[in-house]
Amino acid sequence: MTAPGVLVIAATPLGNVRDASARLVEALATADVIAAEDTRRLHRLARDLGVTMSAEVVSLHDSVEEGRTKGLVDRLERGGRVVVVSDAGMPLVSDPGYRLVRACIDSQIAVTVLPGPSAVVAALAVSGLPVDRFCFEGFLPRKPGERRRRIEELAGERRTMIFFEAPHRLAATLSALVEGMGGERPAAICRELTKTYEEVRRGTLAELVAELGEVRGEITLVVGGATGASDTGDPSVWARDVAGMESDGIDRRTAIATVAQHRGVARRDVYDAVVRARASARETGK
Repeated sequence: MTAPGVLVIAATPLGNVRDASARLVEALATADVIAAEDTRRLHRLARDLGVTMSAEVVSLHDSVEEGRTKGLVDRLERGGRVVVVSDAGMPLVSDPGYRLVRACIDSQIAVTVLPGPSAVVAALAVSGLPVDRFCFEGFLPRKPGERRRRIEELAGERRTMIFFEAPHRLAATLSALVEGMGGERPAAICRELTKTYEEVRRGTLAELVAELGEVRGEITLVVGGATGASDTGDPSVWARDVAGMESDGIDRRTAIATVAQHRGVARRDVYDAVVRARASARETGK
């Protein structure tokens, strides 16, 4: 019986081809099959690296991954060596490949990794924001309502947050972050990392919105986490803030949104605090 092969998850350069590892070059040259998110980019990378590929090259993007997985697992079970690459950086991170990895693990096929460039970690490192605890959130939803709700859920997150975003949606995303998290939240726009026109813009969310202008290229957005309880206050404080604004003639919805933005917490949490405070006041007759 033929021993199963190995699935290799291989990181590729973000832009500068000199960031390719010697192990990546060897993997591309010796693979039986290379599954690439974009086969044209793979062939361009191989040319830039001076690699002659003898492998069968197949596409592995979102629309074909589910159907392609069984055939790749079959090839691995027959002893093949399959290398997975994305357009840039580490595969599976907001890119295809998870289904294949999961199927290989379920079939007891070895999975290994060739580490290398990652836009997530690279952006975090140059952002100037805390790096001791962070989370990767990928792309925020495209629809405004879904995006707003997701940002509300993240408003109280204390870890540094990392997002991917398309240039044409960046302005809308930044504005939504200002609305949901507050304009004073620190952030960094990391553009075209490792490439000729690499740029990192740092400032508050409000400053980045005001100074945005035209943006092109690959974007990674890093946003600082919510501040500690001493700055955000507790729910009773939020409820008092809202009550004070209402007494000044501001409608409740606007007051809740304003308090959430100022305190760096989700609007839903402020709303719940207001509801609890009003219920408590009714019970005590105040």
